[in-house]
Amino acid sequence: MRTIVSQKVISALLLVVVAGSLASSEGRTSKAGAQIALAQPLTIRWRYDSNLTLNLTPACDEERIYLPLAGGTIVSLRAKDGQLYWRAEMGGELSASPVADEQAVYVASEIELEAGKSEAAGRRATGTLRSLGREGGVTHWMRTLAKPLRGRLTISGQRLIAGGSDGRLYAFDKRTGEILWVVTLGASFNSQPVTVDERVYAGNEDGNLIAVQESTGKLLWRYRTRGPVRGPVAVANGTVYFGSGDNYLYAVNSTSGRLLWRKRTGAGVEAVTLVDNALVVASLDNFAYRFSLNGGRDWKRQLPGRISAQPLTAEDGVLFTPLSSAAGVVLGLRDGRQVNSLPTGEEITTSASPIAVGDAVLLTTEHGFLAFAQPKQPPKPEN
Repeated sequence: MRTIVSQKVISALLLVVVAGSLASSEGRTSKAGAQIALAQPLTIRWRYDSNLTLNLTPACDEERIYLPLAGGTIVSLRAKDGQLYWRAEMGGELSASPVADEQAVYVASEIELEAGKSEAAGRRATGTLRSLGREGGVTHWMRTLAKPLRGRLTISGQRLIAGGSDGRLYAFDKRTGEILWVVTLGASFNSQPVTVDERVYAGNEDGNLIAVQESTGKLLWRYRTRGPVRGPVAVANGTVYFGSGDNYLYAVNSTSGRLLWRKRTGAGVEAVTLVDNALVVASLDNFAYRFSLNGGRDWKRQLPGRISAQPLTAEDGVLFTPLSSAAGVVLGLRDGRQVNSLPTGEEITTSASPIAVGDAVLLTTEHGFLAFAQPKQPPKPEN
């Protein structure tokens, strides 16, 4: 009997593993586990109208979206239909793209100094970081900071990592808001920190990319470029790939920060994404590129506008949101040819990145928020 039970358990486990392998081979898994197919027909499922959208990327968990708005406001929407859950108003203005987990959404904001007052005579603490409850948007804790956080917040385990306009990279305890460590670099940060293999990588406006030990904040190395480093890095096979405002794509050793190679584009590079064992790169020269991990260029395609937002990737394509364009553009990964278009009905004027939750692809526009999804098939008639 014991042998039979064991065989059944092993068989069940094998089925789970096979099913998971099949699922991962069909498309990109979104936040809620559904497969995103960017090259398939996508239509607008719902929209949230607002004239207060920002150049900040919304946060999301497995079923909710947290949309940042002007006036220090954030709204929680249900991903499947756009239903409003709650609205929280913090005052001031939001200063960085928020981030969320299964318990809370973490929001950075700034308070402007009163007119006619210097910083010394006015409020000294102009930045705040809050943890808002997932269910009702109630503040769990709030941390005041000398200067506001910028770029995008990052969660890694129990840590919340962010860079500030005061030239400091912070690690906070996401449960309490306590500051765990601080690294001071000088120039302000306006990037998205990335954590890989117990290291934190972040770029600043002075052109530095730094690597920091995640547990202690110890500075491991820095690499200096000639332009601001604003986008998140991509890491693979012991190599860190990133772009700079000096028009170059860089590859440096993840342990030492030693330069391995660099490739020039026509303008500043802010979007570098690792996908399909290659790099998809968008430059402010209106072109998208695909490079091999060794630096060889596979293709180059012109887009109808500049790209400052991070693209959304899937196994069948990559979605860009070019500024001044009236549609998101999906390029095939193999050859860079356009395979789909997501019309927004107005010019894209924000650098907020597209996101995916469940089976929906979500884009921020000047006048709201759009959810695209595959058209629902009518039910089959019963025999």
